[in-house]
Amino acid sequence: MVTREPDSGQFALRSASGEGTPLRISDIAEHLFRSLPLGVVIFDSTLRVIFRNEAAQFLAQLNRPIDQAMRELTIEARYENWNVQITKVLQTRRSAHFANITCRRTGQPERLVNFDLVPIADDQDGRVLGGMLVVEDVTLQATLEKRLMVSERLAAVGKLAARVAHELNNPLDGALRYINLAIRVSQQGEPQQAVRYLTESRKGLQRMTQIIGELLEFSRTTHSVYEQTTLNQLVEDAVKVLESEADKSGVTIILSLESQIPPLRAGNLFQVFCNLIKNAIDAMPKGGTLTISTQLVDQNVVIRFEDTGGGLPAETDRLFEPFFTTKEPGKGTGLGLAVSRDIVERYNGQLTAENRPSGGAVFVVRLPLGSCAVPGSLRA
Repeated sequence: MVTREPDSGQFALRSASGEGTPLRISDIAEHLFRSLPLGVVIFDSTLRVIFRNEAAQFLAQLNRPIDQAMRELTIEARYENWNVQITKVLQTRRSAHFANITCRRTGQPERLVNFDLVPIADDQDGRVLGGMLVVEDVTLQATLEKRLMVSERLAAVGKLAARVAHELNNPLDGALRYINLAIRVSQQGEPQQAVRYLTESRKGLQRMTQIIGELLEFSRTTHSVYEQTTLNQLVEDAVKVLESEADKSGVTIILSLESQIPPLRAGNLFQVFCNLIKNAIDAMPKGGTLTISTQLVDQNVVIRFEDTGGGLPAETDRLFEPFFTTKEPGKGTGLGLAVSRDIVERYNGQLTAENRPSGGAVFVVRLPLGSCAVPGSLRA
Protein backbone atom coordinates (compact mmCIF):
# COMPACT_ATOMS: atom_id res chain seq x y z
CA MET A 1 0.00 0.00 0.00
CA VAL A 2 1.34 3.45 -0.95
CA THR A 3 0.48 6.48 1.17
CA ARG A 4 1.65 10.09 1.34
CA GLU A 5 3.05 11.12 4.70
CA PRO A 6 1.23 14.18 6.10
CA ASP A 7 3.09 17.42 5.26
CA SER A 8 6.18 15.43 4.26
CA GLY A 9 5.79 15.73 0.52
CA GLN A 10 7.15 12.16 0.20
CA PHE A 11 5.61 8.80 -0.60
CA ALA A 12 6.03 5.86 1.81
CA LEU A 13 5.31 2.14 1.69
CA ARG A 14 3.44 0.31 4.47
CA SER A 15 2.26 -3.25 4.88
CA ALA A 16 -1.30 -4.06 3.81
CA SER A 17 -2.40 -3.92 7.46
CA GLY A 18 -0.97 -0.43 7.78
CA GLU A 19 1.45 -1.57 10.46
CA GLY A 20 5.21 -1.22 10.56
CA THR A 21 7.67 1.56 9.91
CA PRO A 22 7.01 3.37 6.62
CA LEU A 23 9.73 2.92 4.01
CA ARG A 24 10.30 6.12 2.07
CA ILE A 25 10.96 6.24 -1.63
CA SER A 26 14.28 8.01 -0.93
CA ASP A 27 15.29 5.06 1.28
CA ILE A 28 14.34 2.61 -1.46
CA ALA A 29 16.33 4.56 -4.06
CA GLU A 30 19.42 4.58 -1.84
CA HIS A 31 19.03 0.86 -1.15
CA LEU A 32 18.72 0.17 -4.89
CA PHE A 33 21.79 2.25 -5.67
CA ARG A 34 23.82 0.44 -3.03
CA SER A 35 22.77 -3.04 -4.20
CA LEU A 36 23.18 -2.47 -7.92
CA PRO A 37 25.85 -4.62 -9.65
CA LEU A 38 26.78 -1.52 -11.62
CA GLY A 39 29.05 1.02 -9.96
CA VAL A 40 27.28 4.32 -9.18
CA VAL A 41 29.11 7.49 -8.15
CA ILE A 42 27.25 10.75 -7.52
CA PHE A 43 29.14 14.04 -7.44
CA ASP A 44 28.18 17.68 -6.95
CA SER A 45 28.76 20.66 -9.24
CA THR A 46 32.31 21.07 -7.86
CA LEU A 47 33.00 17.44 -8.89
CA ARG A 48 33.31 16.32 -5.25
CA VAL A 49 32.11 12.74 -4.70
CA ILE A 50 29.16 12.66 -2.29
CA PHE A 51 27.96 9.08 -2.77
CA ARG A 52 29.23 5.79 -4.15
CA ASN A 53 27.86 2.29 -3.92
CA GLU A 54 29.81 -0.85 -3.12
CA ALA A 55 30.44 -1.73 -6.76
CA ALA A 56 32.23 1.61 -7.24
CA GLN A 57 34.44 1.51 -4.15
CA PHE A 58 37.47 0.58 -6.25
CA LEU A 59 37.04 3.79 -8.23
CA ALA A 60 36.20 6.66 -5.94
CA GLN A 61 36.69 7.86 -2.39
CA LEU A 62 34.25 10.20 -0.68
CA ASN A 63 35.05 13.91 -0.33
CA ARG A 64 37.46 13.98 -3.26
CA PRO A 65 37.08 15.17 -6.89
CA ILE A 66 35.71 12.54 -9.26
CA ASP A 67 37.97 13.67 -12.13
CA GLN A 68 41.06 13.13 -9.97
CA ALA A 69 39.91 9.62 -9.01
CA MET A 70 39.27 8.74 -12.66
CA ARG A 71 42.59 10.20 -13.81
CA GLU A 72 44.57 8.20 -11.23
CA LEU A 73 42.80 4.96 -12.03
CA THR A 74 42.48 4.96 -15.83
CA ILE A 75 45.30 4.65 -18.34
CA GLU A 76 43.40 5.74 -21.46
CA ALA A 77 45.36 8.56 -23.08
CA ARG A 78 42.45 9.40 -25.39
CA TYR A 79 40.45 10.56 -22.33
CA GLU A 80 43.41 11.82 -20.34
CA ASN A 81 41.65 15.02 -19.20
CA TRP A 82 38.58 13.76 -17.37
CA ASN A 83 37.91 17.22 -15.94
CA VAL A 84 37.23 18.47 -19.47
CA GLN A 85 35.01 15.50 -20.28
CA ILE A 86 32.93 15.85 -17.10
CA THR A 87 32.64 19.64 -17.39
CA LYS A 88 31.42 19.24 -20.94
CA VAL A 89 28.66 16.86 -19.78
CA LEU A 90 27.52 19.29 -17.07
CA GLN A 91 27.60 22.33 -19.34
CA THR A 92 25.80 20.71 -22.27
CA ARG A 93 23.48 18.67 -20.01
CA ARG A 94 24.04 15.72 -22.34
CA SER A 95 25.12 12.27 -21.21
CA ALA A 96 28.34 10.75 -22.55
CA HIS A 97 29.44 7.14 -22.97
CA PHE A 98 33.08 5.97 -22.79
CA ALA A 99 33.66 2.36 -23.80
CA ASN A 100 36.42 -0.10 -22.95
CA ILE A 101 38.42 1.99 -20.49
CA THR A 102 41.35 0.21 -18.86
CA CYS A 103 41.55 0.69 -15.08
CA ARG A 104 44.58 -0.23 -13.04
CA ARG A 105 45.20 0.09 -9.28
CA THR A 106 48.15 -1.22 -7.31
CA GLY A 107 47.43 -4.59 -5.73
CA GLN A 108 44.27 -5.15 -7.79
CA PRO A 109 43.75 -6.90 -11.11
CA GLU A 110 43.40 -4.80 -14.22
CA ARG A 111 39.81 -4.10 -15.22
CA LEU A 112 38.06 -3.07 -18.42
CA VAL A 113 35.04 -0.85 -17.80
CA ASN A 114 32.46 1.31 -19.55
CA PHE A 115 31.75 4.78 -18.14
CA ASP A 116 28.46 6.68 -18.51
CA LEU A 117 28.41 10.28 -17.32
CA VAL A 118 24.90 11.66 -16.65
CA PRO A 119 24.11 15.25 -15.58
CA ILE A 120 21.72 15.77 -12.64
CA ALA A 121 19.53 18.88 -12.85
CA ASP A 122 16.99 20.49 -10.51
CA ASP A 123 13.43 19.71 -11.63
CA GLN A 124 12.26 23.19 -10.67
CA ASP A 125 14.71 25.58 -12.32
CA GLY A 126 16.81 23.22 -14.45
CA ARG A 127 20.00 24.22 -12.63
CA VAL A 128 22.70 21.52 -12.83
CA LEU A 129 23.36 20.16 -9.36
CA GLY A 130 26.04 17.68 -10.28
CA GLY A 131 26.29 14.38 -12.09
CA MET A 132 26.29 10.63 -11.86
CA LEU A 133 28.95 8.22 -13.10
CA VAL A 134 27.74 4.71 -13.92
CA VAL A 135 30.51 2.12 -14.11
CA GLU A 136 30.02 -1.22 -15.88
CA ASP A 137 32.75 -3.82 -15.47
CA VAL A 138 33.10 -5.61 -18.84
CA THR A 139 36.38 -7.40 -18.08
CA LEU A 140 34.90 -10.90 -18.22
CA GLN A 141 32.89 -10.12 -21.34
CA ALA A 142 35.92 -8.66 -23.11
CA THR A 143 38.06 -11.65 -22.13
CA LEU A 144 35.48 -14.09 -23.47
CA GLU A 145 35.11 -12.07 -26.68
CA LYS A 146 38.87 -12.03 -27.14
CA ARG A 147 39.09 -15.78 -26.66
CA LEU A 148 36.23 -16.26 -29.10
CA MET A 149 37.95 -14.07 -31.67
CA VAL A 150 41.18 -16.05 -31.33
CA SER A 151 39.26 -19.33 -31.62
CA GLU A 152 37.43 -18.11 -34.71
CA ARG A 153 40.70 -16.95 -36.28
CA LEU A 154 42.34 -20.31 -35.59
CA ALA A 155 39.32 -22.11 -37.02
CA ALA A 156 39.44 -19.93 -40.13
CA VAL A 157 43.15 -20.62 -40.60
CA GLY A 158 42.45 -24.34 -40.19
CA LYS A 159 39.77 -24.26 -42.88
CA LEU A 160 42.23 -22.50 -45.17
CA ALA A 161 44.78 -25.30 -44.93
CA ALA A 162 43.35 -27.36 -47.80
CA ARG A 163 43.00 -24.29 -50.02
CA VAL A 164 46.52 -23.19 -49.17
CA ALA A 165 47.82 -26.61 -50.15
CA HIS A 166 46.03 -26.30 -53.48
CA GLU A 167 47.31 -22.76 -54.09
CA LEU A 168 50.90 -23.76 -53.30
CA ASN A 169 50.81 -27.05 -55.18
CA ASN A 170 50.54 -25.52 -58.66
CA PRO A 171 53.59 -23.21 -58.47
CA LEU A 172 55.54 -25.87 -56.54
CA ASP A 173 54.82 -28.49 -59.19
CA GLY A 174 55.82 -26.05 -61.94
CA ALA A 175 59.04 -25.10 -60.16
CA LEU A 176 60.05 -28.74 -59.73
CA ARG A 177 59.40 -29.46 -63.40
CA TYR A 178 61.51 -26.51 -64.53
CA ILE A 179 64.34 -27.48 -62.16
CA ASN A 180 64.33 -31.04 -63.56
CA LEU A 181 64.40 -29.64 -67.09
CA ALA A 182 67.25 -27.30 -66.16
CA ILE A 183 69.28 -30.22 -64.79
CA ARG A 184 68.64 -32.23 -67.96
CA VAL A 185 69.61 -29.50 -70.44
CA SER A 186 72.65 -28.49 -68.37
CA GLN A 187 73.87 -32.07 -68.62
CA GLN A 188 73.35 -31.84 -72.38
CA GLY A 189 75.47 -28.71 -72.56
CA GLU A 190 72.68 -26.17 -73.10
CA PRO A 191 73.36 -23.51 -70.41
CA GLN A 192 71.11 -20.84 -71.96
CA GLN A 193 68.11 -23.16 -71.91
CA ALA A 194 68.93 -24.09 -68.31
CA VAL A 195 68.91 -20.39 -67.34
CA ARG A 196 65.47 -19.98 -68.93
CA TYR A 197 64.07 -22.95 -67.02
CA LEU A 198 65.57 -21.73 -63.74
CA THR A 199 64.10 -18.27 -64.33
CA GLU A 200 60.62 -19.79 -64.74
CA SER A 201 61.21 -21.89 -61.63
CA ARG A 202 62.08 -18.75 -59.67
CA LYS A 203 58.75 -17.14 -60.68
CA GLY A 204 56.89 -20.08 -59.17
CA LEU A 205 58.89 -19.90 -55.96
CA GLN A 206 58.31 -16.14 -55.72
CA ARG A 207 54.57 -16.68 -56.02
CA MET A 208 54.73 -19.24 -53.21
CA THR A 209 56.63 -16.76 -51.06
CA GLN A 210 53.98 -14.13 -51.71
CA ILE A 211 51.14 -16.47 -50.77
CA ILE A 212 52.85 -17.59 -47.57
CA GLY A 213 53.73 -14.03 -46.58
CA GLU A 214 50.16 -12.79 -47.03
CA LEU A 215 48.77 -15.82 -45.21
CA LEU A 216 51.06 -15.12 -42.25
CA GLU A 217 49.86 -11.52 -42.21
CA PHE A 218 46.25 -12.73 -42.25
CA SER A 219 46.84 -15.03 -39.26
CA ARG A 220 48.48 -12.38 -37.06
CA THR A 221 46.61 -11.35 -33.91
CA THR A 222 48.46 -8.17 -32.95
CA HIS A 223 49.22 -4.79 -34.40
CA SER A 224 52.58 -4.08 -35.89
CA VAL A 225 54.75 -1.49 -34.14
CA TYR A 226 52.99 1.85 -34.24
CA GLU A 227 54.64 4.67 -36.12
CA GLN A 228 53.27 8.17 -35.73
CA THR A 229 52.32 9.82 -39.01
CA THR A 230 49.50 11.73 -40.65
CA LEU A 231 46.83 9.89 -42.56
CA ASN A 232 47.23 12.14 -45.59
CA GLN A 233 50.98 11.46 -45.69
CA LEU A 234 50.27 7.75 -45.53
CA VAL A 235 47.93 8.00 -48.53
CA GLU A 236 50.41 10.13 -50.47
CA ASP A 237 53.23 7.66 -49.78
CA ALA A 238 51.10 4.77 -51.04
CA VAL A 239 50.29 6.73 -54.20
CA LYS A 240 53.99 7.46 -54.82
CA VAL A 241 54.84 3.76 -54.57
CA LEU A 242 52.27 2.86 -57.25
CA GLU A 243 52.53 6.03 -59.35
CA SER A 244 54.63 4.44 -62.10
CA GLU A 245 52.25 1.47 -62.31
CA ALA A 246 49.32 3.89 -62.65
CA ASP A 247 51.12 5.77 -65.42
CA LYS A 248 51.72 2.55 -67.36
CA SER A 249 47.99 1.75 -67.22
CA GLY A 250 46.95 5.31 -68.08
CA VAL A 251 45.29 5.81 -64.69
CA THR A 252 45.00 9.32 -63.26
CA ILE A 253 45.00 9.55 -59.45
CA ILE A 254 43.16 12.50 -57.87
CA LEU A 255 43.66 13.29 -54.17
CA SER A 256 41.15 15.18 -52.03
CA LEU A 257 42.58 15.23 -48.51
CA GLU A 258 41.11 16.93 -45.44
CA SER A 259 43.72 18.79 -43.41
CA GLN A 260 42.02 18.64 -39.97
CA ILE A 261 42.66 14.94 -39.32
CA PRO A 262 44.85 14.41 -36.21
CA PRO A 263 48.07 12.32 -36.29
CA LEU A 264 47.57 8.57 -36.39
CA ARG A 265 49.35 5.45 -35.22
CA ALA A 266 50.05 4.12 -38.70
CA GLY A 267 50.73 0.46 -38.02
CA ASN A 268 50.21 -1.45 -41.26
CA LEU A 269 47.56 0.85 -42.75
CA PHE A 270 50.08 1.66 -45.47
CA GLN A 271 49.72 -1.92 -46.71
CA VAL A 272 45.93 -1.52 -46.82
CA PHE A 273 46.14 1.64 -48.93
CA CYS A 274 48.67 0.07 -51.30
CA ASN A 275 46.41 -2.97 -51.77
CA LEU A 276 43.36 -0.83 -52.54
CA ILE A 277 45.24 1.43 -54.95
CA LYS A 278 46.81 -1.51 -56.77
CA ASN A 279 43.44 -3.24 -57.10
CA ALA A 280 41.92 -0.06 -58.54
CA ILE A 281 44.74 0.24 -61.08
CA ASP A 282 44.34 -3.42 -62.07
CA ALA A 283 40.61 -2.81 -62.59
CA MET A 284 41.41 -0.11 -65.18
CA PRO A 285 43.88 -1.72 -67.63
CA LYS A 286 42.81 0.67 -70.39
CA GLY A 287 43.02 3.76 -68.23
CA GLY A 288 40.66 5.64 -65.98
CA THR A 289 40.51 7.75 -62.85
CA LEU A 290 41.08 6.85 -59.22
CA THR A 291 39.85 9.42 -56.70
CA ILE A 292 41.10 9.10 -53.13
CA SER A 293 39.55 11.28 -50.43
CA THR A 294 39.96 11.59 -46.66
CA GLN A 295 37.33 13.03 -44.33
CA LEU A 296 36.61 13.40 -40.63
CA VAL A 297 32.99 12.33 -40.02
CA ASP A 298 31.50 11.96 -36.51
CA GLN A 299 34.79 11.06 -34.82
CA ASN A 300 35.64 8.63 -37.62
CA VAL A 301 38.29 8.92 -40.30
CA VAL A 302 36.80 7.94 -43.66
CA ILE A 303 39.05 7.14 -46.64
CA ARG A 304 37.33 6.52 -50.00
CA PHE A 305 38.88 4.90 -53.07
CA GLU A 306 36.66 5.45 -56.13
CA ASP A 307 37.65 4.08 -59.54
CA THR A 308 36.07 4.16 -62.98
CA GLY A 309 36.80 0.52 -63.79
CA GLY A 310 34.46 -2.31 -64.65
CA GLY A 311 32.84 -2.50 -61.22
CA LEU A 312 32.44 -5.36 -58.77
CA PRO A 313 30.61 -8.70 -58.95
CA ALA A 314 27.14 -8.88 -57.41
CA GLU A 315 28.42 -10.84 -54.39
CA THR A 316 30.68 -8.09 -53.04
CA ASP A 317 31.11 -9.76 -49.64
CA ARG A 318 33.01 -12.62 -51.28
CA LEU A 319 35.72 -10.15 -52.30
CA PHE A 320 37.04 -10.31 -48.73
CA GLU A 321 37.19 -14.10 -48.58
CA PRO A 322 40.74 -15.53 -48.63
CA PHE A 323 41.81 -16.72 -52.11
CA PHE A 324 38.73 -15.26 -53.83
CA THR A 325 39.85 -13.16 -56.78
CA THR A 326 38.36 -11.70 -59.95
CA LYS A 327 41.79 -11.37 -61.58
CA GLU A 328 43.23 -13.66 -64.22
CA PRO A 329 45.08 -16.79 -63.01
CA GLY A 330 48.55 -15.87 -61.78
CA LYS A 331 47.68 -12.16 -61.44
CA GLY A 332 46.73 -12.20 -57.77
CA THR A 333 46.69 -14.42 -54.69
CA GLY A 334 43.19 -13.49 -53.55
CA LEU A 335 44.56 -12.56 -50.12
CA GLY A 336 45.03 -8.81 -50.49
CA LEU A 337 41.51 -7.73 -49.55
CA ALA A 338 41.20 -10.38 -46.83
CA VAL A 339 44.41 -9.11 -45.24
CA SER A 340 43.32 -5.49 -45.66
CA ARG A 341 39.97 -6.02 -43.95
CA ASP A 342 41.70 -7.92 -41.15
CA ILE A 343 44.11 -5.03 -40.55
CA VAL A 344 41.32 -2.44 -40.57
CA GLU A 345 39.23 -4.46 -38.12
CA ARG A 346 42.15 -4.53 -35.67
CA TYR A 347 41.57 -0.78 -35.35
CA ASN A 348 37.85 -1.49 -34.71
CA GLY A 349 37.25 -0.11 -38.20
CA GLN A 350 35.39 -1.25 -41.30
CA LEU A 351 36.37 -1.92 -44.92
CA THR A 352 33.42 -2.06 -47.32
CA ALA A 353 32.96 -2.21 -51.08
CA GLU A 354 30.17 -1.25 -53.45
CA ASN A 355 29.58 -0.35 -57.09
CA ARG A 356 29.38 3.28 -58.17
CA PRO A 357 26.05 4.26 -59.79
CA SER A 358 27.97 5.81 -62.68
CA GLY A 359 30.25 2.79 -63.08
CA GLY A 360 33.33 1.57 -61.27
CA ALA A 361 33.84 0.60 -57.65
CA VAL A 362 34.12 2.30 -54.27
CA PHE A 363 36.13 0.92 -51.36
CA VAL A 364 35.64 2.73 -48.04
CA VAL A 365 37.89 2.49 -44.98
CA ARG A 366 36.27 3.79 -41.78
CA LEU A 367 38.48 4.13 -38.68
CA PRO A 368 37.32 5.33 -35.22
CA LEU A 369 39.60 8.12 -34.02
CA GLY A 370 39.72 6.59 -30.55
CA SER A 371 41.36 3.45 -31.95
CA CYS A 372 44.07 4.97 -34.13
CA ALA A 373 44.74 8.55 -33.02
CA VAL A 374 48.06 9.31 -31.34
CA PRO A 375 47.61 9.74 -27.55
CA GLY A 376 47.15 13.40 -26.66
CA SER A 377 46.20 14.46 -30.20
CA LEU A 378 42.43 14.54 -29.49
CA ARG A 379 40.85 17.55 -27.90
CA ALA A 380 37.47 17.77 -26.28
